[in-house]
Amino acid sequence: MSHVAVAGPVPAVAPVRPRRSWVRPLVGVAVLVVLVVSVGTGPFLTGLRLVDVPALAAALGIGVLTTVCCAWRWSLVAGGLGVRLPMRDAVAHCYRAVFLNSTLPGGVLGDVHRAVQHGRDAGDVARGVRAVIWERTAGQVVQVVIAVAVLAAFPSPVRPYLPALVAALVVAALAVVLAARAVPRSGASRWARAARAALADVRAGVLGRGTWAGVVVASTVVFAGHLATFVVAARTAGIDAPLSRLLPLTLLALLAMAVPLNVGGFGPREGVAAWAFAAAGLTAAQGVATGTVYGALVLVASLPGAAVLLARRLPRPPTGNCR
Repeated sequence: MSHVAVAGPVPAVAPVRPRRSWVRPLVGVAVLVVLVVSVGTGPFLTGLRLVDVPALAAALGIGVLTTVCCAWRWSLVAGGLGVRLPMRDAVAHCYRAVFLNSTLPGGVLGDVHRAVQHGRDAGDVARGVRAVIWERTAGQVVQVVIAVAVLAAFPSPVRPYLPALVAALVVAALAVVLAARAVPRSGASRWARAARAALADVRAGVLGRGTWAGVVVASTVVFAGHLATFVVAARTAGIDAPLSRLLPLTLLALLAMAVPLNVGGFGPREGVAAWAFAAAGLTAAQGVATGTVYGALVLVASLPGAAVLLARRLPRPPTGNCR
């Protein structure tokens, strides 16, 4: 769900080359085409047909919890960076971002939206953008740690490769620590200033006293909520495998969602789910159906964000005393 914008039109973002702007959605479309060729349209249609009211109610409830926790994490990080962000505003921004992430190509435009808008509201766009970057990064780090722990505890198609993955993560972590220690305390070069600013952001916004524990708790609850939603999707799709077998497959599908190559949320998630389910002794069609149900549940859970977005676009009634 990983695990999350705003009155007025979507703000402009950094310009990109027209060809590059189409690469990500095209890759997502290509993944979906390969899946349709491999398993047909049946699993997609079956997944949508199996969505029922209890599953939607569960997704909406879980969505409230995960969105509030995302808002809390963001508010903590923004506060650490000196950018005021009340919880009420954070929840509204996060709901709009979830909706935009679920409906627009790439899966990150909602976060770009909320970052820029909050920065404008606070009078410091750069700091507002950095708050979202570090908040999302912290959530991804916690997600990876939990994923590695779960994959180590239960059998999965990637278990044989887990030692190499853990070793790579340890090396990457050590490299980050060494790079942080090597940051020059003085120097006017652009790299030195950027490195000092990043290090100060992490210390104040993520690792600050009273901040890091909340960031860890919020990120854990958010990831657990995404896992729970995927399990609900699997049960709705008719998958009766035990949780010890289902959780690792769920993790792999959720990790694939971090790849910004989807189309309205669909693409890599269904592709990885198809591979993981087939490798675990289920079927690729079951993986695609589960991913499709999950996408439908997430979209419905994000609909309060559409309501918030619409409410901000409606004209406000005039203020003043009636005569």
